[in-house]
Amino acid sequence: MIVTFTANPSLDRTAELDALVRGEVLRTSPARVDAGGKGVNVTRALHANGIASVAVLPSGGFEGQQLAGLLAAEGLHTKTVPIAGRIRANITIAEADGTTTKLNEPGPLLAEAEVAALGEALVQTASGSAWVVLAGSLPPGAPDDLYAELTERLHHIGARVAVDAEGPLLRATLAAGPDVIKPNDEELADATGLPVETPQDAVAAARVLQEHGARTVLASLGARGAVLVEETGAHHASALVRRPRSTVGAGDATLAGFLSVGAVGPDALMTAVAWGAAAVSLPGSRMPSPADLDPAAVRLVALDSEEVPK
Repeated sequence: MIVTFTANPSLDRTAELDALVRGEVLRTSPARVDAGGKGVNVTRALHANGIASVAVLPSGGFEGQQLAGLLAAEGLHTKTVPIAGRIRANITIAEADGTTTKLNEPGPLLAEAEVAALGEALVQTASGSAWVVLAGSLPPGAPDDLYAELTERLHHIGARVAVDAEGPLLRATLAAGPDVIKPNDEELADATGLPVETPQDAVAAARVLQEHGARTVLASLGARGAVLVEETGAHHASALVRRPRSTVGAGDATLAGFLSVGAVGPDALMTAVAWGAAAVSLPGSRMPSPADLDPAAVRLVALDSEEVPK
């Protein structure tokens, strides 16, 4: 089983339109509302593909009730921790050319006792699980070293840990030795101070993060696919998306695909890219099911043996 942890979940409202023009009154398609938050999305993607997963998350306010209803409607297994504040609501504008604009709230202020309760719920739920995913931003009140602390506790009970975070949160977690980290290209550049414009750049930056404690780096590069950097080598995979609709949740689907097949080696990378590409072709933050996947469209290159497209 794969357990996910989302300290700052959300309601994600998505509207599609031809083009976003500031200062104008625009007509959109009927908006859709999805359960949001990076860890929640990973659980949604796994569930859509028949893989057991439990999402651990806080719940509070009317938005928390609506979020719980959406998760229940999808048949997801969850462990919720009540909080005094309300869960945030985010807005996404998806344009016809695939451009996505997100407006994200900061989330509720968590008391120290609420942060502790979330950690306890995660560790208890993760007992006996194969993987735990710590994903997304932290709400106000949660310390930057929370993922580092949880990684150490989870390793102590025998779980492997995948982390999808950015900035100080990611940097603080590296010393705890996460088994997998999944930055995107911007997060990779921010964490290392190195330019990340090509797959080869991503490998160089990923090696720096490995030196600081990360064991495996799965770096998503947007339309250029993803790079997997392991101790044994590095690979790049990509897939053409003919009609992109929304990038929201694509990185989460990528991580879910990677974990779904064991999180090791080029085959896992190809599965990750197939899931991520499928997510980009779907509206809002809908997660792909087997019918949406096209593994044959994925191209794989070993970075130390062949030229990789820039």
